[in-house]
Amino acid sequence: MSVPMTFVATMVSGGTGHIALNRPKALNALTREMVRAISTALAEWEHDDVVTRVLITSTSPRAFCAGGDIRTIRDEVVSGADFTRFFADEYEMNLTLAEYPKPVIALIDGVDMGGGLGISVHGSHRVASEKALFAMPETAIGFVSDVGATYFLARLPKNVGRLMGMTGARLGAGDALAVGLATHFCPSERIGELAESLLRGEDTAAALAAVAAEPPAAELPFDEIDTVFGGGSASEVLAAVEGAAGAWAEGVRTALQSACPTSVFVIYALLAQAVHRTLPQCLAEEAVVGARMIRRPDFAEGVRAVLIDKDRNPSFTPATFADVDDAAIAALVGP
Repeated sequence: MSVPMTFVATMVSGGTGHIALNRPKALNALTREMVRAISTALAEWEHDDVVTRVLITSTSPRAFCAGGDIRTIRDEVVSGADFTRFFADEYEMNLTLAEYPKPVIALIDGVDMGGGLGISVHGSHRVASEKALFAMPETAIGFVSDVGATYFLARLPKNVGRLMGMTGARLGAGDALAVGLATHFCPSERIGELAESLLRGEDTAAALAAVAAEPPAAELPFDEIDTVFGGGSASEVLAAVEGAAGAWAEGVRTALQSACPTSVFVIYALLAQAVHRTLPQCLAEEAVVGARMIRRPDFAEGVRAVLIDKDRNPSFTPATFADVDDAAIAALVGP
């Protein structure tokens, strides 16, 4: 059984419901139609006794999923169209994946950013290759981590979630495995073999064991990150970053130079609150705060600088961390 969609192909083989993300030229950036296709397949398979697990793969050699189709969302914002429909559908899909009664296995063999983590991290098995790259880069475009990321970032050890959410830091397979974003490692050259095994109906654990190999070592200095990002406010964290030493800290400072100051403060606040929230509560809060952020001029400006003109020189307001107003942040994250 095979049901091709515009940018998503679904089929069932060997008791496995297979979702193949198939928009390689755009690194599988998610459109609303793609989200709906994934949700439709999940709904059909949930009560189908033939389907015992779900497999999510990519046809792109470069990416699992680079996130949502942010350029289209910006166009809707600029034109005054209702951009919230995409997020409502996407967040419903994220929750469905997190609560799915059958194993969901994502094979991550390339870039996995933003909305891509919403498809992969909520599943039961996140299989990363040495080409995997995990990131939540939303502060660079005047937005904040969403797709339930405030929930899972807030629960990563050593304050790595704050590092990722505030700076857009990219984690390779070794670091992702160390903090739990990834659950298994498979060499890139054997990802296809693993997918074929699962689609033949082989046992999940046995198929994973057959391709098991020594994963890359973690590279981040977790104890230092824990100290630097453990501050009781965004301002404390930023001050600690300025005083930190090492190549990793220099990379963080460079990333923060082009980040939206308001976004950095807002994601800090959301992550602090998320520790006490359930995933549905986090998704609901992300929908409210995210819509407020998108309506701010910083979002359109950030997308222009990063994805349209690609000059990497956004003009955010306020332009510096020192100029961020506590009352403005409270209004963005408040009821």
